[in-house]
Amino acid sequence: MNTSTRIWLITGVSGGLGRALAKEAALQGEIVYGTLRKPEQITAFNELVPGKTFGLELDVNNHGQIKSVVEQIMAKSGRIDVLVNNAGYGLFGAIEELSMDEARMQMETNFFAVLAMTQAVLPILRKQRSGHILQISSMSGLRANSGTGLYNASKFALEGMSEALALELQPLNIHLTLVEPGPFRTDWAGTSSVSAKNKIEDYELSSGARLRLLQSTSGKQPGNPAKAAKAILLAVNSDHPPLRLLLGKVALDAVRDKFKTVEEEFSKWEAVSLDTSFEE
Repeated sequence: MNTSTRIWLITGVSGGLGRALAKEAALQGEIVYGTLRKPEQITAFNELVPGKTFGLELDVNNHGQIKSVVEQIMAKSGRIDVLVNNAGYGLFGAIEELSMDEARMQMETNFFAVLAMTQAVLPILRKQRSGHILQISSMSGLRANSGTGLYNASKFALEGMSEALALELQPLNIHLTLVEPGPFRTDWAGTSSVSAKNKIEDYELSSGARLRLLQSTSGKQPGNPAKAAKAILLAVNSDHPPLRLLLGKVALDAVRDKFKTVEEEFSKWEAVSLDTSFEE
């Protein structure tokens, strides 16, 4: 655990969990660089915790701009200790309803942009032989549901890549934590989300019903972003941070139920699974 003032880079700090985490880290004495897509948002972020929070313009899908942001931070602070890949959005729609352009943009933002940012910062962390990468995933990265299949796919991809990266980083004293929130009171299911333009009536009772529920509860979710930020800081400050940090009872219950169901199915089909080897 690094007890000195750390330098944080958090993507997507205009609101929600990203902003809550930036504020909490800064209030705990850290220096936080936060990225925002709109230049007019920068001043407000600079004033969030004056002298501790600094806004930088970035569209995470502009990989050339990622390099520039990292260079700016290094020029000002000389190091990066904590990278938080938070920027992303939810794409709503049944699998058949989604266009290829809609699907690709979901993967570009939620996966490839995270990969690009992670690759941009890794040389710095390797040189330092220290650091912590926080990948803001979701309970949806471990358990899929109707209506958010491509969002699930983007987070499943993030989980797989990050699990491998964590193993690669073990000898280098660099930590990685996948943060997996359940429903938190942010705008994720509101104006921050994108819905498929195409609608197919046959899916109204499955994905349609779930998406109406998600949107009707937007702003009423049980999770408190400020408390989530404190939980994430506890993980970062731990001598033995977790690979996965589920946030909220809904997430914990849902993922435990998923693993229970998977294990039951494995057991049911165990004989078939095992009867696939050459007879010696």
